[in-house]
Amino acid sequence: MEKLQTCVSRLLTWLRRLPGWFQVHLSRLTRVRGIRQRWLMNSVSFLVMVLAVVVIVFGLIVKNYYDSSILSDMESKARTAVNYFSSTSSNYNSADGDYLSAAQDYVSSFQDGTRLELQYLDPEGTVIYSSNGLTISGSVPGTGDINQLRHTQTISAWRGVSPQTGERVTAVSAPLLYNGKLVGILRYVTSMRLVDRQVIILTLIAVILSVSILILVYLSNIYFVRSIVGPVKNITGIARRIAGGSYGIQVEKKFDDEVGDLTDAINDMSLRIKQAESMKQEFISSVSHELRTPLTAITGWAETIMSGEARDEGDVRKGMSIIASEARRLSGMVEELLEFSRIEDGRFTLSIEPMDIKAELEDAVYTYHEFLAAEGIAVYHTDCEEEFAPIPGDPDRLRQVFCNLLDNAAKHGGAGKRIDTAIYPDDGDVVITVRDYGPGIPPDELPNVKYKFYKGSSTARGSGIGLAVCEEIISRHNGELTISNADDEAGGCLVEIRLPTGT
Repeated sequence: MEKLQTCVSRLLTWLRRLPGWFQVHLSRLTRVRGIRQRWLMNSVSFLVMVLAVVVIVFGLIVKNYYDSSILSDMESKARTAVNYFSSTSSNYNSADGDYLSAAQDYVSSFQDGTRLELQYLDPEGTVIYSSNGLTISGSVPGTGDINQLRHTQTISAWRGVSPQTGERVTAVSAPLLYNGKLVGILRYVTSMRLVDRQVIILTLIAVILSVSILILVYLSNIYFVRSIVGPVKNITGIARRIAGGSYGIQVEKKFDDEVGDLTDAINDMSLRIKQAESMKQEFISSVSHELRTPLTAITGWAETIMSGEARDEGDVRKGMSIIASEARRLSGMVEELLEFSRIEDGRFTLSIEPMDIKAELEDAVYTYHEFLAAEGIAVYHTDCEEEFAPIPGDPDRLRQVFCNLLDNAAKHGGAGKRIDTAIYPDDGDVVITVRDYGPGIPPDELPNVKYKFYKGSSTARGSGIGLAVCEEIISRHNGELTISNADDEAGGCLVEIRLPTGT
């Protein structure tokens, strides 16, 4: 018993040290801080605890099974002996010593002496006979089974350390009764040394299997974690390069899973940052150019007029007209920049009220009609017979959209010398179209024309944010702004605005 307790104690001590051992060696093997070590530590430590519990429970179950089986077998033999003597007690004369002789013969003829020792004790608990002579006659075992039997006169069992040998034993004592009186005790005794040894062997086998499982899980985790940490580490390096200014750089996609989704997101972010940076640089360059041109004209004519170099009143008027025109263009550019600033910081608001959408479009067309006619561009407006009920909207903002679209049509499609506008109902919505007859927009640039700062390959002047502001205004009216190329032979660009009527 003491040996088993010592082995179990050592096993528990070793198992308690196992997580620390793995942590130390894992740290030495991986030399990597972060998710890899945490993942392995958590999974391996948990598995160590589970396997330790399994091994301990397995050892206890095996020990209990052997102990119960041996005890059950010994109790069965004890009952057989009691039944035998009970059935033949009428043939013996206790006073003549027949009963004692029969007991001695039964003990001497015991056939299972290699596993069990059968003892015959007197009613006081003193050994008289032993089947294998290992126990000296006249000795007193003094174990609990004997004391219990003397009080209850029933079969009693005991497990513990033998006072004589110091080893763990199991003993079962059966009473021999004659005319209801205890005349002797048959005691079966077996050493548990071989059983304890077998339990230790099976427990060690379980430990070896557990360690093997632990090693396999550790190696599989190393492979699995490496398949995650490696790509993540690569993505981290790419992200740092992007943060350092390498916009547009791409990560190689190796997995079609969450890591692959992360790779796609990083690649898309990199491309968008590159596009945004390119548009920003182009915008800065464009705005600088746009500002320089009118400022140069204003400064030049102002200096000419101030110096008196203007030849007559006509030159002065012409110069003042140019100064006013360029000042208005500067004011428009500044207004666009302010609108963009309001959109970016969330100060862009609408004043929604019931409005007459047809009247607002007609006012915008009328405003630009004479101005464009002076440049040789004809504006044709197609009205519809149906009258629209007032729709919820911001009149000033929508008029701003219409004017911006007409201005763009004149700048980019003015070569066609014609602009068509129309308004009509469609499936419960109000549809407004603005078409020019210029060269149109290259197909590869169509998806980007509404992005902030995007100017494409056009050489026409502008800030590149007008259509972005229009898109923002229409979106906030729960509408849709679509830009495409006309599909007939005349060509040109077609802009369609679709607004809900609110009915």
